[in-house]
Amino acid sequence: MLKSLLSIDNLLLILRLATPLMLVALSSTISELAGIISLGTEGLMLMGAFGAVFGSYISGSGTVGILTGMAFGAAAAGVFSLLCIRYRSNQTVCGVGLNLFSTGFTAAATYIVWQKEGASGQVAQLAPITVPLLNRIPGAGRFFTNQSPIIYITILLVILSWYVMKYTKVGLRFKAISMHPVAARSVGVPVLKYQYAALLISGALAGLGGGFLSIVQNSIFAKNMTAGRGFLGVAANIFGGWTPLGSAGASFIFAFAQSVRFNMLETNVPDQFVQMLPYGITIIALILFGKRSKAPDGLGKIQ
Repeated sequence: MLKSLLSIDNLLLILRLATPLMLVALSSTISELAGIISLGTEGLMLMGAFGAVFGSYISGSGTVGILTGMAFGAAAAGVFSLLCIRYRSNQTVCGVGLNLFSTGFTAAATYIVWQKEGASGQVAQLAPITVPLLNRIPGAGRFFTNQSPIIYITILLVILSWYVMKYTKVGLRFKAISMHPVAARSVGVPVLKYQYAALLISGALAGLGGGFLSIVQNSIFAKNMTAGRGFLGVAANIFGGWTPLGSAGASFIFAFAQSVRFNMLETNVPDQFVQMLPYGITIIALILFGKRSKAPDGLGKIQ
């Protein structure tokens, strides 16, 4: 089993499993650095998964599907931002409400569009790509052969987010907003504009993660197909210390736990234990390391 876990095939599996987690973890990071509690990421991801399948269904294109999934996620985040920022509603309640609404909306919309309960019809997937030259690298070439472009885009987004947050004026302003929004406003930072923008970006990223699940890893939308990955993304954000690179690293840890699950399917270990393994490892990680991460002081405070 150890040999299997360290194989190239398993490393590629971990990369594919980590991609949607990195996207939703980055979504959570950006939202919470803007001072907005991100408990609604599961719902945003679910909306993106449905939107991607719907877009692919009406257009016949996986690319259009991915863009539609991002639009669905951003639209849901826009409504969420109005409730939390404009009307100053309780962010925790709104996040839970968004998750419940998304579950009901996607199930009802699936039945309306495909006249099926529980799952949609088959749609066009987003085609994989091969990166020229890099696919010829001995050993590592398989990482650049017939892989989803979303994987490479996700890695670039993590690096870009890290650079923006660490080295630019925008990142400095986000840090100020996350720590003390009143002080940030007092020196002329347009706090509300940054928060609205952050939530729309957050929604688009979560929608992209959902689209990866529905038309990259699969070719259908299934009821509740995110299966808690949105919450794993929130956990990865906390475990990663509210930083893009930390969130991405934590996502790989959780993806590794999921890969262990797949490698244990043919063992004599009870299936129920195998299924709960990734979530159990998440809980243990948060218990052991969560206390070391300090949440931004301005989280949940709308001024």
